[in-house]
Amino acid sequence: MELRASVPSGPVEQKWDNHRFEMKLVSPANKRKYTILVVGSGLAGASAAASLAELGYNVTCFCYQDSPRRAHSIAAQGGINAAKNYRNDGDSVFRLFYDTIKGGDYRAREANVYRLAQLSVNIIDQCVAQGVPFAREYGGLLDNRSFGGAQVSRTFYARGQTGQQLLLGAYSALSRQVGLGRVAMYPRHEMLDLVVIDGKTRGVVVRDMVTGQIESHAGDAVVLGTGGYSNVFYLSTNAKGCNATAIWRAYKRGAAMANPSFTQIHPTCIPVSGDHQSKLTLMSESLRNDGRIWVPQQKGDTRPPDRIPEAERDYYLERRYPAFGNLVPRDVASRAAKAVCDEGFGVGPGGLGVYLDLTDAIKRLGEQVIRERYGNLFEMYERITGENPYERPMRIYPAVHYTMGGLWVDYNLMSTIDGLYVIGEANFSDHGANRLGASALMQGLADGYFILPATIGDYLARTKQEKLDPSHSAFRRVEAEVTERTKRLLAIRGKRTVDSFHREFGRLMWEYCGMSRNVQGLQVALEKIPALRAEFWENVNVLGANEELNQSLEKAGRVADFFEFAELMCHDALERAESCGCHFREEYQTPDGEALRDDADFAHVAAWEFAGVDNPPILHKESLAFQYVSLTQRSYK
Repeated sequence: MELRASVPSGPVEQKWDNHRFEMKLVSPANKRKYTILVVGSGLAGASAAASLAELGYNVTCFCYQDSPRRAHSIAAQGGINAAKNYRNDGDSVFRLFYDTIKGGDYRAREANVYRLAQLSVNIIDQCVAQGVPFAREYGGLLDNRSFGGAQVSRTFYARGQTGQQLLLGAYSALSRQVGLGRVAMYPRHEMLDLVVIDGKTRGVVVRDMVTGQIESHAGDAVVLGTGGYSNVFYLSTNAKGCNATAIWRAYKRGAAMANPSFTQIHPTCIPVSGDHQSKLTLMSESLRNDGRIWVPQQKGDTRPPDRIPEAERDYYLERRYPAFGNLVPRDVASRAAKAVCDEGFGVGPGGLGVYLDLTDAIKRLGEQVIRERYGNLFEMYERITGENPYERPMRIYPAVHYTMGGLWVDYNLMSTIDGLYVIGEANFSDHGANRLGASALMQGLADGYFILPATIGDYLARTKQEKLDPSHSAFRRVEAEVTERTKRLLAIRGKRTVDSFHREFGRLMWEYCGMSRNVQGLQVALEKIPALRAEFWENVNVLGANEELNQSLEKAGRVADFFEFAELMCHDALERAESCGCHFREEYQTPDGEALRDDADFAHVAAWEFAGVDNPPILHKESLAFQYVSLTQRSYK
């Protein structure tokens, strides 16, 4: 396998513009001759499908939800970054580029990150034109707030529901194309495999989740915008349906998987309350813009927070990181919260929580201003916990949130399989070892609205391939494999539920490959996962049949893929003998507990090739060169 990053030559600020000029184009009349399959209809998938259809391509779009409006992008809360510099506080495209590279602990490709910063300004204009109701200042200008890892205010927001509003904008654009007949929309259809013919991606095999029918769809290119894999840990902030199946099946067909161990822990989540939970709830990072994080200075202090005097509180982020304070990046804030709780200073049940306190902001700005900025978040917190955050500080604790790893893609967003493009959280490309807050929405929309529509045309114009339909023998062969896998799951009839396996397996992953990792723990995980996977295939009980709406069957297929994917995650974490961003190997840390990188040996992307379920994966490396940002030890002090 050869990793061809396809990064254009020239100065970083000119690469994208020059590349767009040099790419081949498909004429408007010829675009009608091509069919593009888009899997996923969240921000990345919906924006891509709408944009490609607007250009004139025939687009077929699949989602497993009953409507694109239910994609997990709707759960994003705090905002979207853009280097508009409306606050005149020193922001620029280069500063956003620099903050993103540094925030990712120097494990991202410079050219991709600079392009993302460039396009950020266009995204805001696009979304405003669609009617996205961003917050505005008194005079009518778009408002901004701060997020972790930056010392400027560049985050555009719509209260605490920015993802929902942006998704509605993309959904409206997609719906327009559906109405015009340019997009064929297939809700309740889950991709179960990829069809590759002569080294080129030619289609997908999907299951109609209502009838159970296995269907094949042929196209000239396939786009995966299927999100991340945080549910490998069982408990995460992701919707329960989020899964790794699409990217995992593509990996098994030849697409390289990059940096799978880079999983982000979000510092601002409602703590676990018991074994009954099936997911965790995010409290937006935007709350750290006005909130102060603290714990009592006395271990095991059970007094109500309002009874603890100011002098007896430890505002530990402000103490340890005076330059950034409560706005350090997510990986730094998460590890700091875990550390104070491990030392016995945590609050709430089990001591697994810290206070996120907006009392000072309410006194300074007034309750009405706080309600306007965060009202829906406060309401959500009160409904879940029964505590009023206007009167009592929130309790928060880190939880699994976003995944920086994903399928490897080149500068054009194409995987190692020709014709397979991967966008949004499903690829690895822009965030390195840690994503800065408010950058997920930015990447998804940049990929879908501006990058993919340009680069996919170059591939189609350069590639000559015959038209195929699903009657081709390759489609029949993959359909048979999908059908056999489904029959095998339904035939086991063991004694354990799918959820029981997923919960046990998720705890194992959290313990050994979670917020911190070490060589002994990862080796234990690599021993235990195959044994539990073998038990799953012998003792799981998948209720119901295929020819019906069967959530048990859906979950079983996804958990089976998670078992295999988890082994790859542990291999990746074990191979990367350094700490960087969210990947914290306990053996590699500075004297004050910060991540200690090894740039001499690990300034690369780890791209893994599938070698069989029971065989170790094959490692390929893409070296990362830093010409515009110097490799330095990260410091937010």
